[in-house]
Amino acid sequence: MEKILLVDDDLELCDLLREYLEAEGFSLDAVHDGRSGVDRALQGRYALAVLDIMLPVMGGFDVLREIRSRSSLPVLMLTARGDDIDRIVGLEMGADDYLPKPFNPRELVARIRAVLRRGRVDEGPSSLLSAGDLELDGGARAVRVGGQPLELTSVEFNLLETLLRSAGQVVAREKLVLQVLKRPYSPFDRSIDVHVSNLRKKLGSYGDGSERIKTLRGEGYFFALPPEGA
Repeated sequence: MEKILLVDDDLELCDLLREYLEAEGFSLDAVHDGRSGVDRALQGRYALAVLDIMLPVMGGFDVLREIRSRSSLPVLMLTARGDDIDRIVGLEMGADDYLPKPFNPRELVARIRAVLRRGRVDEGPSSLLSAGDLELDGGARAVRVGGQPLELTSVEFNLLETLLRSAGQVVAREKLVLQVLKRPYSPFDRSIDVHVSNLRKKLGSYGDGSERIKTLRGEGYFFALPPEGA
């Protein structure tokens, strides 16, 4: 049974989600302030954390920042409905997904399962991909650039792997959303664009200054082949 951490100060919501998630086969621990959320999240006992933005003692963004500085624990953030800024900031800081309040518990379960699927290692032989000084080991879920390990979230890893498998070819945003975020594409959802931006920053450019991940406006993204001699 996978254990979920819920960090939210709405006690009624916590009780409702505990009942619903346990019926869906999960175990739930709930804490009600940000500091407790950080302490619990870093214990290493949870498969995923569901984190509200508005919290006493320590705000949700600060909680996320501390978690990301010390852990790759998947985090799904709860945001105010219609507040695009909160969603974008959360994704830029390393959240794996978000869900606006109020929400249907069934959708929360679907999002949790989608995030957990992204982080699971597929059974079978390891897959090694490379482009220039970048190496990706699909079996070990490890990435190196210039021989140095690169820390990526599960979303960023899966995004990089998807783009590398089609290096030099455009991958449509719709396909990236389906394969990486594990949900249907919506033209109003900019999550995949934020994840691409985060991944670009972490990878850096090639030695000649050219970008590794390029945009074809209106079409999607592609991983650029390394310049000759790189």
